[in-house]
Amino acid sequence: MTSADDVPRGQRLPAVDLRPQSVLLTFFGDYASDPGASVVAAGVIGLLESAGIGAAATRATLSRMVKRGLLERAPLGRQACFGLTGFGRRTVLDGRARAQDADVADRHWDGRWTIVSFSMPETAQRERHVLRSRLAWAGFGLVHAGLWAAPRDVDVVGLLADLAVLPHVTAFRGRATPPTDPASLVAGAFDLAAIAARYTGFIRRWSGLAPDALGGYPDPLAARVVLGTDWLQVIRADPRLPVEFLDPGWPAFAAQDLYRGLEARLRGPAERAAASRLVPGPPVSRAGGASRSRSASGSAAAPRP
Repeated sequence: MTSADDVPRGQRLPAVDLRPQSVLLTFFGDYASDPGASVVAAGVIGLLESAGIGAAATRATLSRMVKRGLLERAPLGRQACFGLTGFGRRTVLDGRARAQDADVADRHWDGRWTIVSFSMPETAQRERHVLRSRLAWAGFGLVHAGLWAAPRDVDVVGLLADLAVLPHVTAFRGRATPPTDPASLVAGAFDLAAIAARYTGFIRRWSGLAPDALGGYPDPLAARVVLGTDWLQVIRADPRLPVEFLDPGWPAFAAQDLYRGLEARLRGPAERAAASRLVPGPPVSRAGGASRSRSASGSAAAPRP
C-alpha cells in the first residue's frame, strides 16, 4: 500500500456526514454480499475507524443491525463474525444497483406514470412512515395528500409485498391528460432545488480529488467505502426523473461522471486492500434464507442505506 508520505500534500478524504449503518451497508454490499459470506468483526471495526467512525459506535451498530434482521452473527473462536441475512443482502444489492448501474435520469421515458394512493388506520403510524419511505426510494413524489406519482412503470406489488400494507393500497398506470401539465406535476411533486443541492454538494466535496491522486490515498479501501456511502446518500433522494423535465446543466450528470471516475480508480487498490485486511468468517446460517424483517410492524422493513 502507498504510505501517507507518498500522498500529495493536502490529499485527504472530504468531510462526509456518515451514519455507521450506511457505511456498513456499503461495505457489505461491496465486499461481503455473496450468500453465506461473513467477515471477522475486527477488520470491519478497523475499516470504519479509518473512515472516522469509532469502534464503540461500530460495535453498537453491528448489534442493532442484527436485531433489525440485516446481519447475522457467527462465532469464530473468541471472535465475532458478521454476514448479511437474506433481507440484508436484498437491501444492499438494491442499493448497489442504484449506485453503480442505474442512471441519474430516465433518457427513454414513454410518458407513463404509476399512481399510488393508500388509506391506513391512525394507529398504523409506523407502517405509513415505512410505506412513504419505500415509495420515495422507488421515485414517487407526493402530488396531493395521499396521492403519489412516479414517472415510470413501477411494480407496486414487488415494491411493497413485504410490508403487509397491500390491502390498503390502490395503484394505477397511465398518462397525464389536459388540463394536467406534466412539467408542473413534476415541479410540485419533487423538490428539484433540494435534489440539485445534494448533487452540487457531492461535486464540491469530491471534485478537488483527482482520480489519479485519490488512487494514492493511504487507505483506498476506506476511501472507496466513504465515496460509495456518500454517493448512495445523495442518490437515494433522487427520483431519477425523465430528462425532458431537467435543465441541461442538471448537476446530477456531472456528479455521476465524477463518482464513476473516482470509483473506477479506487476499485482495484481497494479490492487488494480488502483481500489483505479482511478475514473471512464461517457461513452465516440465514444469509440466503427468508427475510427476517418484521414487516407487520415495519420495524425492520425499510432500512436506510
